This record gives sequence, structure tokens and C-alpha cells, in this order.
Amino acid sequence: MLIVLQMKEEFLWKKYLKDKISYDMAKYRIKQIKSKIGSTKRQKATLEALGFHRMHETLEKEGTPEILGMISKVKHLISLEEIK
Repeated sequence: MLIVLQMKEEFLWKKYLKDKISYDMAKYRIKQIKSKIGSTKRQKATLEALGFHRMHETLEKEGTPEILGMISKVKHLISLEEIK
């Protein structure tokens, strides 16, 4: 019974923290400057997940941890600039 109560308490605490966190994320302007030809399948998939379809395309994305992680994996193929 004690274990069930602890799990329920942890769940409620995580839900509470998730609701209270307000992200003040920066926006980023991302431009694909190099071709994905010769890249690994994983890097091609990452570019596609970011939303790129062709060279010299520019996108604006929020600076969430997921997006920043994807950017770091393909940083040699893109240029990055922060928008205020």
C-alpha cells in the first residue's frame, strides 16, 4: 500500500511541476546551407523532422530542448540565428 501511495504522490508532483513550468524560449531562424547528399540516414531524417525540404530554405522554430538537440546533430549542415 505504501508503494502505491508513493507512486501516486510522485505522479501528482510531476504533473504539478509540469503545469507550473513556463518556458520563456527563444525563437531561432534556421537555414539549411549544405546539402544532405552524403549525410547519414539519421541526419537526413533529422533535417526532415525539422521541416527542411530543399537547400537554402529558412524556418523559424521555438527553442525547445527537442529542437535544440536536433539542431546540434546537424549543425554542420545549417546556420542558426536567434530571433528576439
